[in-house]
Amino acid sequence: MKKSLLLACVPALLLAGCAEWSTPRTAVSGQPTWEDAASNRFIPTNQAAANALIDPARARGLEIDPALIMATLVNINALEESSPFGRMVAEQISGQFSRRGHQIVEMKFRDNVYVKQNVGELVLTREIQQLAKTHRAQAVIVGTYAESDQVVLVNLKVIRAADNIVLASQDYAVPMDKMVRSLLSRR
Repeated sequence: MKKSLLLACVPALLLAGCAEWSTPRTAVSGQPTWEDAASNRFIPTNQAAANALIDPARARGLEIDPALIMATLVNINALEESSPFGRMVAEQISGQFSRRGHQIVEMKFRDNVYVKQNVGELVLTREIQQLAKTHRAQAVIVGTYAESDQVVLVNLKVIRAADNIVLASQDYAVPMDKMVRSLLSRR
C-alpha cells in the first residue's frame, strides 16, 4: 500500500519540480521577461506617430512614389547630436512608412540635417536637399527630441525637399523610464 501511494506521488512531485523550472529565471531575478518586452509601448507609440504623419502628408500631396529620405532624430538642444534613442525612433518611423507602401532611402548623416536660421527656424541643409535631388526623393522625414525629468518630447515632420514646406507634423511624449534613459545616455 505504501509502495503504491509512493508511486502515485512521484509523478506529482516531478511535475511540481518542472513547474518551478518553467518559470523564467529572469522574472525571479527582477530582470525583464519576454512578456515585459512584448508589452512595452515604445515601438507601438512610434508606429502610431508615423501613421499620424502619413495620412495628412498624403492629403497634402505626398505620393507613394518617389522615395522618402529618413533622417536620424536629433537632440533639439544640440542639433549635431543624436543617440540610440534618436536612431531607434527613426528606424521605427521609417519601418512604418515602408509598411504603408512608401519607399525609404535610409541615410546615416554625419553632420546636421538642419541649418539654424536667425529666427530659430529649422530648415533642411543644402546637403540634404542635394541628396534628396540625387535620390529623387520627394520629401525628408526629420525629427527632434528634448529630454525632461519625466518625458522625452518628440517632434516629427515630413518636409517636401523641393521647397522646405512641412507636409505633416506630429508631436508626442515618451515616458522617461529606465529603457529610454538608457537609450539617451549612450551617445
